[in-house]
Amino acid sequence: MKHGSSREFFAYWNAKRGSARAPERSEFEPSAVRELLADTFVLSCDGEAGYPFRVAGTRISALLGCDLKKRSFSTLFSGESRGEIEDIITSVAEETLPAIAGVTATTETGAKAHLELLLLPFTARVHEPVSMTGLLVPFEDDVITVRDLVLTSWRYLHPQERLLPRALRKLAIARGFVVYEGLR
Repeated sequence: MKHGSSREFFAYWNAKRGSARAPERSEFEPSAVRELLADTFVLSCDGEAGYPFRVAGTRISALLGCDLKKRSFSTLFSGESRGEIEDIITSVAEETLPAIAGVTATTETGAKAHLELLLLPFTARVHEPVSMTGLLVPFEDDVITVRDLVLTSWRYLHPQERLLPRALRKLAIARGFVVYEGLR
């Protein structure tokens, strides 16, 4: 992660997940990341609808030049990037694996702007729609509005698993029937 806001948001998400693969949406406290809220969003994991925004921060809405609520996230991307971002979002949601991406966009003057996109899953719960949170931040301070987002790079993040020592894991799995390894 290159942008400080991405590192800070990921650190908060990582702390909230504890030993789980991802935190529950209800565990997120907006006040804890107050200074990042303008750059954050929540997506509904509905592939048929293009992963619509459930909530979007004011700076993201201004950056993209419109109110984003219920708008398809994937339609912000042009060309091949649209299919790629849909694949990434699907993997983030289904595999509960965060992702980071470099994005290039066109500004209102026709210049190129560079942004960083962070996608963080929430734990899926019964009777709740699957969703994820994320952050989209430009590297340049003078970027006003952008369009035609294009993925330039991306990777999945593998946060350190907080695992129990091997002996304790074996005991936790055993639950009543234990096979002791021995000599032949």
